[in-house]
Amino acid sequence: MKRVLFVCVGNSCRSQMAEAFARAYGSDVMMAASAGIAPALMVAFDTKRAMQEKNLSLDDHFPKSLQQLKSVRFDLVVNMSGAELPDSVTAPVRVWKVRDPIGMKYEVHREIRDDIEKLVMDLILELRRNGK
Repeated sequence: MKRVLFVCVGNSCRSQMAEAFARAYGSDVMMAASAGIAPALMVAFDTKRAMQEKNLSLDDHFPKSLQQLKSVRFDLVVNMSGAELPDSVTAPVRVWKVRDPIGMKYEVHREIRDDIEKLVMDLILELRRNGK
């Protein structure tokens, strides 16, 4: 089992979606978590709504900081923030270029959700091929 951390800026949209997809589809190969560089106060409403369309609830999710997860050892960090991660992140980092939907129309949230779903599925398939 690989421990995978998904990171974005506020841990309100992109990383929350990735964590939810990873938990729903890839719990056989990874233990997923998410965090933000500068965490928001809550998960964005449109993010919750978009994920509900996929029958995934984010009602019990909340934004977390990288600092809150510093004691957890991760095998891979997926950076969707577009920013450089702090030196405290010591695991291998993979960069996913995913637009930030904050402040955009709901349709954009849905498009980004679908992009993230595909990226997470590709990662899950890679981990399955490589023997977990």
